[in-house]
Amino acid sequence: MKILNHKYYSGRNIYCHRPCIKMEIDLEGFKDVPSKDINGFNEKLVQILPILKEHRCGIDEEMGFVKRLYEGTYLSHICEHICIGIQNMLGLEGAYGKARQIEGDIYFIIYECEYEKTGIEIGKTAVMIINSLISSKETNIEEAIYKLREILKFEQLGPSTAAIIREAKSRRIPYIRIGEGSIFQLGYGSTSRMVEATVSEKTSGLAIDIACDKLLTKEVLYNQCLPVTEGSQVINPVQMLVDAEVIGYPVVLKPRFGNQGKGVFVNLKNEKELMQAYNIISKDYKDIIIEKHVVGEDFRVCVVDYEVVAVSKRVPPYIIGDGVTTIVELIHKLNEDSRRGDGHEKPLTRIKLNEELINYIWKNSYSLNSIPKKGEKVTLRENANLSTGGASVDCTDIICEENIEICKRVARTVGLDICGIDICCTDISKPIDGAIIEVNAAPGIRMHEHPCDGKSRNVGGAIVDMLFKEIPKQIPVISVTGTNGKTTTARLISYVLSLAGHKTGLTTTGGIYINNQCIDRGDTTGYDSAMTVLTNNEVEVAVLETARGGIIRKGLAYDLADVGIITNITSDHLGIDNIETIEELAFVKSLVVEAVKDDGYAILNADDHASIALLNRIKSNIILFSKDKNNLILVDHMKNGGWGIYVSNDFIYVEKDKNIFPIIKVKDIKITLEGKLEYNVENAMAACAALVSLGVDYSVIRKGLQSFYLDEIHNPGRFNLYKFNDSTVVLDYAHNIKGYKAVIDGIKKLDYKKLIGIIGVPGDRKDEDIIRLGEIAGENFQYIYIKEDNDKRCRKEGEVASLLKKGVLKSGFDEKNIKIILEEKQALKKAMEECKKGDLIIIFFENYEPLLEIVKKEIKRSNNNSDEALA
Repeated sequence: MKILNHKYYSGRNIYCHRPCIKMEIDLEGFKDVPSKDINGFNEKLVQILPILKEHRCGIDEEMGFVKRLYEGTYLSHICEHICIGIQNMLGLEGAYGKARQIEGDIYFIIYECEYEKTGIEIGKTAVMIINSLISSKETNIEEAIYKLREILKFEQLGPSTAAIIREAKSRRIPYIRIGEGSIFQLGYGSTSRMVEATVSEKTSGLAIDIACDKLLTKEVLYNQCLPVTEGSQVINPVQMLVDAEVIGYPVVLKPRFGNQGKGVFVNLKNEKELMQAYNIISKDYKDIIIEKHVVGEDFRVCVVDYEVVAVSKRVPPYIIGDGVTTIVELIHKLNEDSRRGDGHEKPLTRIKLNEELINYIWKNSYSLNSIPKKGEKVTLRENANLSTGGASVDCTDIICEENIEICKRVARTVGLDICGIDICCTDISKPIDGAIIEVNAAPGIRMHEHPCDGKSRNVGGAIVDMLFKEIPKQIPVISVTGTNGKTTTARLISYVLSLAGHKTGLTTTGGIYINNQCIDRGDTTGYDSAMTVLTNNEVEVAVLETARGGIIRKGLAYDLADVGIITNITSDHLGIDNIETIEELAFVKSLVVEAVKDDGYAILNADDHASIALLNRIKSNIILFSKDKNNLILVDHMKNGGWGIYVSNDFIYVEKDKNIFPIIKVKDIKITLEGKLEYNVENAMAACAALVSLGVDYSVIRKGLQSFYLDEIHNPGRFNLYKFNDSTVVLDYAHNIKGYKAVIDGIKKLDYKKLIGIIGVPGDRKDEDIIRLGEIAGENFQYIYIKEDNDKRCRKEGEVASLLKKGVLKSGFDEKNIKIILEEKQALKKAMEECKKGDLIIIFFENYEPLLEIVKKEIKRSNNNSDEALA
């Protein structure tokens, strides 16, 4: 078995509605070989991965997968289960997997996985295991799992970030990871908020700087009469010893700019201990402070939005002797607790055997090889930080009001909306008899979320409350897909929403627009362009044209839309990306109407059979539109209480529960050219449906439909019509069979003497479809220029033009009226030069702007000539 490539999908995609990996593999001759026919394969597999016994597989019974193995199942299916099993061994929740044959020995293995790098490495490990079993080689599964844990450690969310994301998910607030660290955007557009672990976008940078400087924090708090310990900066050892005498032993030595309890030495009782600590700490830290040691318990108070939300007592790590086992052995045993992990990955941290620990127990007359008496408690560190192995006990319900007020004052004094305040005192339920030791920006919250003893506190929820207290709901997301009409529909929706006073973010085949300003040109209908809109904090409504290619390549950038639209589905792009049938294409596009909120709306064209076939995949509300009021599917839908939008007596109506509302005369919709462009009647209804679902006033919808034109300002590249020298030129982006037919049907309703077509098509279409387009052109035009796209899409120069010509001639077209000019700008120039008065030219373009420039220059030149003639 050989891996050909991997693809990671971070969001909803055509394979799974959760993050997943698509691994392409070559079975290298084993596609029809069941595992039972490979000597010892099944036995060894279950032996090294006993977790596979838990997989019920498709037969849904205990040991289901193992039963399948012994009945005889295939390597692709086994690979999928191994990927899921390894994830479960790592503590990840992946459960979905699927194997899909592409051709011959080539398969896709799809398996759910939240983390990209870990997931890809899991796939490699699964293939390694299978190959080793086939070749009867030993597999060191422990080493493989260890390597995977190391990768996961750097990719997995820390407990504080995970708690906030978990809370966001529970409230249906979408989230986007920014980069590979702990920075997340919660929500979209103008209603989004940024967090990095427990630092919010509103957290003051100056306040963080103050909190990171322990000496400065002490001074700021002292100035506000808050209880702090006496202390100073260490300039040199002599000065340190002098200050220790002034302060009075015992003292504490710690980094001025430290965190997680690193480098902290407490309860230094004399000059000797102080110098020993200094010699250690000065190796790693330049800025050191000395302060009075305070006797008492170690408490952490968590403040969010200047309110106390959680309190924990932190307990230093310790072991209990049994009279037989050494301290080092007892530590190893303690670290086997499943709640302990490395760093912040679990509720507790493994205790590290380092110089600080050894020195501390040595002060208490122990070494690592000492054997404590039975029942004897040996504290391993004086500080109780969770990062060094400490534990926590929830004390939120017992902190007294006086201490709550002190902590609120501390947070306001430093200016931190989220902070952790370390207090040393004998009893947190009584007014502080000790001191405030530190104020922590970006405090860890796992001690509160997962205490060793006491009630769990939802600090992540408090942080989300603070971030979104002024935001009633998230910005609407409208996603538009389909074969034809999606650009016009998306533009029209965005235009009307702008009229209604909203700042829109729009992606289309023509570019990305923020509040009607283009920030990027080109075909921007995929994942990355949608992400640009969703992460822009000006955007109040996101309108996303969502193309087939983007869905297949990277899935959806958003989680759930408020409105999902399919304009129509026809046989375009077949034969690309393993999509061979109209049903497979519909399956891809169905993701847009599946990924809609439960209270959102999916909008379908009731006149389009492929779209209507998707009705049973939709879980949200549904709006159907049709050019025929009597469409049986539409009528049945409205009888059952559904929304309907239709044309009747040249009027567009909205109907719900037998309440009928007229919207606009079809002839008054500017993009229909007084009803001549029927496909734009459909696009207008699709847009109207989206706007109605969002609660836009009907009068605003009407105004928008009356003022959205077929020009380069409102709808560039979509049936843009220009007059020059008593002739007409139309620029249109139609690039498939249905698009050609729709545009030509509209053109034939206009006045002209001769109809001239400049035709071309993307090279990735099937040969028969290219020939058919040529045939359609031959059936409708009197003169034809054949050009090619600049992007040949793996075709040789002249290949597409040759197929188009073949189709044109197939229609019985006179070859004398065909001219091949491959470069589309030259083709347009030649057509405009050779056309006669009253002729109409239509060019199906690849690149809009250069052609528009040519047309405008010709219009300007012809106007100048007219002015000269009049003069």
